Amino acid sequence: MALIALGVTGGIGAYKAVEVCRGLQKRGHDVQAVMTRSARRFVAPLTFEAITRRPVITSQWRPGLNADIEHIAIADNAALLLVAPCTANILGKFANGIADDFLTSLYLATRAPVLVAPAMNSNMLAHPAVQANLQLLQGRGVLFVEPGEGYLACGWIGKGRLAEPEEVVEAAIRVLEGRSATPGPAADSALRGRKILVTAGPTYEDIDPVRYVGNRSSGRMGFALAADGVRRGADVTLVAGPTTITPPAVGTLVRVRSAAEMHEAVMRVAPGMDLVVMSAAVADYTPASRAPGKMAKADAPMTLTLERTRDILAELGAMRASNGAATPVLVGFAAETDDVVRNARDKRSRKRVDAIVANDVSQSDRGFEVDTNAVTIVTADGDEVVPLQSKDRVAGVILDSAERLLRRALSAAPAR
Repeated sequence: MALIALGVTGGIGAYKAVEVCRGLQKRGHDVQAVMTRSARRFVAPLTFEAITRRPVITSQWRPGLNADIEHIAIADNAALLLVAPCTANILGKFANGIADDFLTSLYLATRAPVLVAPAMNSNMLAHPAVQANLQLLQGRGVLFVEPGEGYLACGWIGKGRLAEPEEVVEAAIRVLEGRSATPGPAADSALRGRKILVTAGPTYEDIDPVRYVGNRSSGRMGFALAADGVRRGADVTLVAGPTTITPPAVGTLVRVRSAAEMHEAVMRVAPGMDLVVMSAAVADYTPASRAPGKMAKADAPMTLTLERTRDILAELGAMRASNGAATPVLVGFAAETDDVVRNARDKRSRKRVDAIVANDVSQSDRGFEVDTNAVTIVTADGDEVVPLQSKDRVAGVILDSAERLLRRALSAAPAR
């Protein structure tokens, strides 16, 4: 049984911290709650005291506290510092070494792993200052539980709500067991220090300045893959099409709109990569020409002439084959509605890539525009079925597979 210091900060998600506390206890761990002054406006300390059977720490100035220098004692004894929810304010203090209350002092004093579950308004989460703080903390080894999407307390709909308690608990258990917050070990990861490229989202093929041909991809799967790559210590380049959700903090973010722009961006950076994961839903066809002005309506039917776009994944496979190289490892996606696995096997062979992740997008609980997915990873070794679960967890399984492929490729590569 491990001692977990549970930091609770001032957001509406503080009520979920009660369930996080219970979940950790059910898994056999002891919990010491540490509440900021703002957190006590949302949940009473008595609630955590009743659950943990420990006095809740609410101030570093409580009489007698200095006798034990309690934040040092907890820093020495805690196996994990978990902060859920973590506000933008506390993220900023952690990133900049500000220690003006018990929790921030504990963060600076502990040598235990630190796991943070951010929760805030969507615009706050997307603000460059917050993103910079997240990236800075990631670089220092802080682990994160990605915030969820949905209705926020402010009435907005978007990314920023605290992850569900069971997700936070599972992430904490993984850290305690010496694994990363999402599936896939971080310390001995084959991706640590490697360069990986992830593509995400749709492409929009413009008809005129107003209209376009597009698809329903939201970018969630690709963003989950990019975030997990960062957690594993990789230098991640993310090439993202038009999305409405906030991308994760990565080494390099390249925004594109069309299939042609994505092709240019990918082919420019791919040669220097160790792993390329093409999860974007790139348009297969694009209008043969783009009208310079908005096309007026007419009573007669309109004929739209489409031409094939360049097949990025096939070009990467051909380029690698012509070079006789083992890397980059190439992982593609196949969004299918019929004969899903058979089509994925054919695609892997034709495009000369290492793996195809097959998606059955005909079902409403997986694929496009949802937070869950179920896939089959098709490689030369066979098919790995990944059952329905969060896209964050699916991303972990996919990168586990990619790591195995990368280790094999590196061992087969001639010595330099």
